Amino acid sequence: MKRTILITIITVLSVMGLYAKGNNITCSGSTTVLPVAQAAAEAFMDKNPSVNISVRGGGSGVGVAALQNGTADIGNSSRPMKAKEITQCKSKGINPTPYAVANDGIAIVVHKNNPVKNITIAQITAIYTGKIKNWSAVGGPNLPIVVISRDVASGTFEMFNEKALKGAKVESSAQMLASNNAIVTTVASTPGGIGYAGLGYVTDDIRVVSVENVIPSENTVKNGTYKMARKLYMFTNGKATGEVARFISFIQSAEGQALVVRQGFISLN
Repeated sequence: MKRTILITIITVLSVMGLYAKGNNITCSGSTTVLPVAQAAAEAFMDKNPSVNISVRGGGSGVGVAALQNGTADIGNSSRPMKAKEITQCKSKGINPTPYAVANDGIAIVVHKNNPVKNITIAQITAIYTGKIKNWSAVGGPNLPIVVISRDVASGTFEMFNEKALKGAKVESSAQMLASNNAIVTTVASTPGGIGYAGLGYVTDDIRVVSVENVIPSENTVKNGTYKMARKLYMFTNGKATGEVARFISFIQSAEGQALVVRQGFISLN
């Protein structure tokens, strides 16, 4: 009789443990995806009180590592996963599966009093590699350029490096910052500053310049004419199931995409 009771208790506790795990979702990674994930999590939990969603930043590389290590259900990333990362995941029995949740454009931002309105990809490359050091070289004032960049754990850094620098090394004197907010705040307080950030982080304290005479907007990002366009992702281990699948489906729904737009990003459709 005691053995039967013990087995019953163990069974009940096991079921409760599975239930608790299935209703707790952990998201980790990209600071660009962070406001979208936070807004969606709050709305989803309001509709589903039994579900608890924890959202953390840290950068796309952190999100990928968390998925690899099994410490997150969802790895948020502002870039596609690298071939090396996919191999590392699979070596640990993880099958990374991407879900696009938003469109974005990497905005090139300058101090609001900087008169430069347009910049080319070649000029961006020259500025970030230290070949151009003064705004006068690109039609601006006689003012030293202060290069401000994201750190190497950032998916935004990876996409900027791919699309603008073509793999070239950022000059050693550049300020390497840990978040989009830090980029925007630093550029806003630095008259000679130049930086880059996701559209959802652009404020009136800075100014967005066009790239190759194209300003980032819903139309130019979606049709690809803005050269710094990208998608934002959530990665899961295999096809999403249970509450994780419901949460991602919510973000991709019309209601979820309205939240994406309210956060300053661009909807998928």
